[in-house]
Amino acid sequence: MTKMTLDQFKYIYFLGIGGIGMSALARWFRINGYTVAGYDRTPTALTDALQAEGIAIHFTEDVAQIPAAFLEHPTQTLVIYTPAIPSTHLEYIYLTEQRFILQKRSQVLGLLAGQMTTIGVAGTHGKTTTSSMVTHILRDAGVNCAAFLGGITANYGTNFLLNEPADDLRSVICVVEADEFDRSFLTLFPKYAIVTSTDADHLDIYGAHEAVLASFGMYVSQIEADGVLFMKTGLSLADKTKAAIREYSLQTGDYHSQNLRIEQGSFIFDIVYPNGVISDIQLLVPGFHNVENAVAAGAVALEVGVSPDAIRSALATYKGVRRRFEYILKTDKAILIDDYAHHPAEVNAFLSSVKALYPDREVTVAFQPHLFSRTRDFADGFAESLSLADNVILLDIYPARELPIEGVTSDLIFQNVHSKSKQKCTKDELIDVVRKMKPSLLVTVGAGDIDQLLPVLKSTLSNQ
Repeated sequence: MTKMTLDQFKYIYFLGIGGIGMSALARWFRINGYTVAGYDRTPTALTDALQAEGIAIHFTEDVAQIPAAFLEHPTQTLVIYTPAIPSTHLEYIYLTEQRFILQKRSQVLGLLAGQMTTIGVAGTHGKTTTSSMVTHILRDAGVNCAAFLGGITANYGTNFLLNEPADDLRSVICVVEADEFDRSFLTLFPKYAIVTSTDADHLDIYGAHEAVLASFGMYVSQIEADGVLFMKTGLSLADKTKAAIREYSLQTGDYHSQNLRIEQGSFIFDIVYPNGVISDIQLLVPGFHNVENAVAAGAVALEVGVSPDAIRSALATYKGVRRRFEYILKTDKAILIDDYAHHPAEVNAFLSSVKALYPDREVTVAFQPHLFSRTRDFADGFAESLSLADNVILLDIYPARELPIEGVTSDLIFQNVHSKSKQKCTKDELIDVVRKMKPSLLVTVGAGDIDQLLPVLKSTLSNQ
């Protein structure tokens, strides 16, 4: 069978174009001269941006709305779809029956990244921030790089960065957020890899933690033999790869931080590495977990030749990722911070950092659980992590791609929360609850749609 290459296509059609990863691919194809169109279920800021760039998008399952040129040239049309598209989707059924070439987003991303020198950043949490940190360090240091990220970077306002033209694409570094969901990262064969964590997650896909670990083992086995794996200290992956192993963490490993302190709301620290120390790094984005992410990002940047001074300078201007420890409001009277955390370990890391930054304020958390299966699998862990806050407001479960599971509600978490105060409410009721509570420090947490309330929450807290 002849190997598929991207130059055989003229038209690229996306099923689920509004996803964070899909939108990045759509931009890459458009910028590189392909005709791009797509479907998504609902309009969003991302689809608005794509449409503004000239990409045709529709929001109903209707084959007739696929541009005629795509349908008339099936051999020149590549269909890229996200796993969130069900097999019953009308357009998916038609395109499959008409023998269009369909590829998952991860497969196409693997094809693109394989042309360049890839840095793959994987982990059940921390990968979006770490990959965006790596990207910013490289870009700030003048390294020719591309990036496909899982979040909107504050520095660049996008989840996709295009490289400069190069005669030899292997001279270009491609930073990829390597997603373990649906085993997508197994399409990648990186030269350098970071693995931040291998906790149990996505058990609706994997079934058991052992399967998650096996998948990460397969991922690191695909690192190029002369490459390097930067692995968080304590992970059990060293025997799964032929690549060199470098360990890192907040306090131990070949790369770690020292002299960590908080000064005027910023985390200041040194990165210790095998050949020296990068001293007095100032990180604008707070959080102990983000210091650890910066250690990993600095480690891989050193490996590809970025100087210690350039790393220090870049991290001092790194502004973070939207919905990752994002300040929405910061005044003397009220603070509102939003975070995407949707796993107990992430919630724990986030709330611990908030409490360290603001030891004199009560922390009120509004948490929206994400997925029925994740709530079922980690209810006790969520309850323990949320209990770090003084006051807990627990919303209903955001279902995302799932149907309800009998007996699974946010009550599974709520019953074991032991904070100073706790209450449940719907998303629609949250504004009134906050208005009555008048918290001086409110954090909204979850991977669902709780962020839609941020403008009104900001206004509410500003006027209290």
